[in-house]
Amino acid sequence: MLRPLLVLAAIAAALAATPAQAGPGASLAHRLTVALRQPGIDPSRTGAAVVDLTTGRTVFVYHPNLSLHPASNEKLPLTYAALQTLGPGFQINTEVRGEGRLLDNGTWRGNLVLKGYGDPTLSSGDLRVLAHKIRALGVRRVSGWIIGDESFFDARRTGPGWKPSFYMEESPPLSALVVDRGQIGSRVARRPAVAAARLFRRALVAQRIEVPPRVKAVRAGGRKLAAVASPSLARIIHVMDRESDNFLAEELLKGLGARLGNGGTSAAGASVVRGALAEEGVPLAGVHLDDGSGLSSLDRITPRALVTVLADAWSAPRTRRYLVGALARPGQEGTLEHRLLRGPARWTVRGKTGTTDEASALSGYVGERYAFVVITNGNPVRWWAAHAAEDRVAEVLSAQ
Repeated sequence: MLRPLLVLAAIAAALAATPAQAGPGASLAHRLTVALRQPGIDPSRTGAAVVDLTTGRTVFVYHPNLSLHPASNEKLPLTYAALQTLGPGFQINTEVRGEGRLLDNGTWRGNLVLKGYGDPTLSSGDLRVLAHKIRALGVRRVSGWIIGDESFFDARRTGPGWKPSFYMEESPPLSALVVDRGQIGSRVARRPAVAAARLFRRALVAQRIEVPPRVKAVRAGGRKLAAVASPSLARIIHVMDRESDNFLAEELLKGLGARLGNGGTSAAGASVVRGALAEEGVPLAGVHLDDGSGLSSLDRITPRALVTVLADAWSAPRTRRYLVGALARPGQEGTLEHRLLRGPARWTVRGKTGTTDEASALSGYVGERYAFVVITNGNPVRWWAAHAAEDRVAEVLSAQ
C-alpha cells in the first residue's frame, strides 16, 4: 500500500508531465496516439485497440498483437466464457448428503456430509438454512461424523504463477467448500472444508440436533438430503468484475473446469475459457490463460484478443446486458469510483481496471459507440502514469 502523500505526489507529477492534447481538428487515431504518450510508461510495452460498435470496424490500434500481462483484465475473458457456457441464471448448489439412514427415533445412523460444488458466496446463513431443512426431515440426533467434502475441486489453495504473498493477501484459500470466504472470527481458515464442517455442526446444534464433536474433511458419498443455491452467475460476476474480486474469479474458473472440462483445476478451467474464445473466433496468438483473476505471472493477452472479446460480447444479447452491467462506473462504484470524474467520460464509460506490480489496464465501453482496451506493462509499471494514459484514451473516445 502506497503512503497517501507519495500517492498525491505521484499523481501531481503525472499531471504536470501530461503532454499537450491534440487539437480538435486532429483525427481520432492521432488524438488517441497522443493520449498514450505519457511520460513514465514504456511505449514498447503498451498496447491498445478500439472497435466502433456501430460498424464493427477496428478504428485504432497501437501494438495490438503484443502479448501483455493483463492484470485483472483477465477477468473479462472468464466472464465472457462463463456467460456463454453456463448462462446468466446459473446457480451453484451446496448439498447435505446422508451416509446411513434415519431411524424411527429421529437418529441419523451414520454421517452427514456437507458437499461443496464451488459456491464462493456460501455463508453461515446458508448453513443455518441447511440445518433447518435437516431438522424438518425429522433428524434429532446424528450418530456419526459431520464431513466436509471439497473433492469437486483439487486441493490447490492458490492459482498457478502466484507470488507467495498473494496467498491470503489477495485471496483466501481456494476450495470447493468454503464458508464466509474462510473467515472464522478474526482469522482465515487454512483448511476451509474442515472449518465448514465445524460451522455446519454448530448450525445443527443450534437447531437442537444432537451431534458428536467429530468433524473431518474427506471425499464422501451418500444421498442428497437438502441443498441451497448460490446467487445467479449474473450476480456473482457483477461483484467479481466491479470490485475485481480475485477469490470469486478463481472459484468460478475451477468450477468451469469441473463442470465443462477435465476436472476442478485452474488449468482445466482455463482450457474451457480458451475453448469458448476460440469458438467465437477470438484471435488467440499470444494469449496464455493460467488463472481467472489475473494475479498469475504466466497470464498473457493481446489488445486485439481482448477488444474482440468485448465486441463479441456486445453483439450477443445473451451476454451484453450482464457483462456490461458488471463493469465499474466512474465516480460511482467499483474500481473506477475515484477515476474519470470530469467530463462526459464520467457518464459514458463502463470499465474493468487491472493493476499489479507489472501491469496496468483499463478496458470496457464508451456509451454504445466504442469498445476499448489499453494495457501497459513495466518492471515495475508506473501505475499513476499508466492510469493517466488509460483515462485520457477514455476521455478522447467520450468526447466523440
